[in-house]
Amino acid sequence: MDAECEFQPAFTLMTANLGPGESIKVEPGAMVAQSSDVSVSTGRASKGGLMRGLFKAVVGGESFFVNTYTAGPSGGWISMAPSAPGDVSTFDLVPGEGLYMQGGAFMACSPNVEYDTKFQGAKALLSREGGFFLRAFSQGGPGQVFYSSYGAVKELEVTPDAPIIVDNGHLVAFTEGVSYGVAPSGGLKTTMFGGEGFVLRLTGAGKVWIQTRNIEALAGKLIPFMPKSSN
Repeated sequence: MDAECEFQPAFTLMTANLGPGESIKVEPGAMVAQSSDVSVSTGRASKGGLMRGLFKAVVGGESFFVNTYTAGPSGGWISMAPSAPGDVSTFDLVPGEGLYMQGGAFMACSPNVEYDTKFQGAKALLSREGGFFLRAFSQGGPGQVFYSSYGAVKELEVTPDAPIIVDNGHLVAFTEGVSYGVAPSGGLKTTMFGGEGFVLRLTGAGKVWIQTRNIEALAGKLIPFMPKSSN
């Protein structure tokens, strides 16, 4: 799929240029503008039963529905943007490979890409990111995933000899072969009062993408300025 990004990395706008009859699946609310010859249909975001789909939407942080935009006989285009100021990245999937994303990072994908929720184990419940990630995978050939961040994105490499530690709120996505464990950021005093709490230790072999801003930290800054209830 021919996709181009503008205004990176703070206010990225991604435009997918579609060939005749070509489609792209887009998270509801991400569409900014489109050519008039592109049609849209809405369906369930994932396969399976109704309750299973609702469960995935709740724990995965994504919408229950997804919009599919399809170009007409002459082709067309659609521009998309994430809900938070930040960047958009593309990942090329091959059959049998998966990309894991934090809830809210998914923005769009090619029609043959599906996604599911992946429980990371009871240890993940200590993480502020929650115990679930979205896993995107392709069916019927290569596919593309477009995911967003809050702030700019940086790619890091994880090897068996070089694990890395990431603050919970800055992890965006990682490839198959990378696993994580929740660990305290330091001793008891550091963990309780150092501002980091629990962090993620990423091991194995693969790529990791982190974001330069933390939306939970922003929310913490804004809470003192929110109107107080009169009751």
